[in-house]
Amino acid sequence: MIYLDNAATTFPKPPEVEQAVTEAFHTLGNAGRGAHAATLDASRIIYGTRERLAELFHAEDASRIAFTCNVTEALNIAIQGLFEPGDHVITSVCEHNSVLRPLYLMEQRGVKVTYLPADSKGRILYDELEHAYQSDTKAVVITHASNLTGNVTDLERIAAFTQKHHLLLIVDAAQTAGVLPIDVQKQNIDVLCFTGHKGLLGPQGTGGIYVRKGVDIRPLLAGGTGVKSYSKTQPEEMPTALEAGTLNGHGIAGLYAALGYLQKMGIGMIYKREMALADRFYNGVKDISGVNIYGDFTTENRVAVVSLNIRDLDSGSVSDWLWEDYEIAVRAGAHCAPMMHETLGTKEQGAVRFSFSHFNTDEEVDAAVRAVREIAEEA
Repeated sequence: MIYLDNAATTFPKPPEVEQAVTEAFHTLGNAGRGAHAATLDASRIIYGTRERLAELFHAEDASRIAFTCNVTEALNIAIQGLFEPGDHVITSVCEHNSVLRPLYLMEQRGVKVTYLPADSKGRILYDELEHAYQSDTKAVVITHASNLTGNVTDLERIAAFTQKHHLLLIVDAAQTAGVLPIDVQKQNIDVLCFTGHKGLLGPQGTGGIYVRKGVDIRPLLAGGTGVKSYSKTQPEEMPTALEAGTLNGHGIAGLYAALGYLQKMGIGMIYKREMALADRFYNGVKDISGVNIYGDFTTENRVAVVSLNIRDLDSGSVSDWLWEDYEIAVRAGAHCAPMMHETLGTKEQGAVRFSFSHFNTDEEVDAAVRAVREIAEEA
């Protein structure tokens, strides 16, 4: 198999991740629920992972990181926990359904939402920010990078706008955590939502939310935390305020190992390699007759995603063709980004997405280029 679906979940994982998860099954108890060796081991791993995440994202301290199952849960915590009926929120048409659907839900509850448009290459029209602003605007919720086009959002420009109007900045870092440098303090990010199974190279079922000190979020869930058991309400202190019930200690142990791998390798080196592979693929397919590519490739400020269509072929059919004849794994369809497809004019056709890992090889990329060329010639 040639695996080119890393924007969905990275594969393979570093060997130390598998080893850490396996060892955790033999050693970990329930963090914060006792004083014996098994629970203390779990507590140490979980706190150590918070520390590594806080270091990666330049958070004030590790307590500002709460664990979730994935970025979708983190975004639901932020969106459902920060907004009230009558609030106004600005987002964009580039968003994933993990942002859009919680916002649609909040619209039903009386929250107003404005969707920033994008151009034909999927680039946000930043000049529309001021036009979108209203007196009751509370926040901007924005993706750091599109999972469909690979375009990276100009967070500095967004942050300048939110700072000017004293708004919250909530960032969906699903495609960028572990891929691009993120400094929540310098970039004035109030809430950062991330997942463990993509660029962080950890197991599925892991993720988290960073919350700036002074930002209070209503918990999405209430339940056991191991502390203040006689209180009828969820503890207010981070991170327990947003962590109800037993954490995925085994998965977090794997995430701890993955973060160690990222520290050792350096996210800059990994990013450079992934982009070299993506550029190799893009340059190999861009001039093939009948191939249409989406996104802005005039800038280096992007992630390692190349989405395309071949003439008017259904994207799902092309994906099946790639798998059945070439054993190349890609993602086709809507990519949970419906408004982006409407903007690109691919609502009916969808798109075929190739996304790259530093574990991929030049030979695999060249095989994918040949496959696209052969399909285009036969179509």
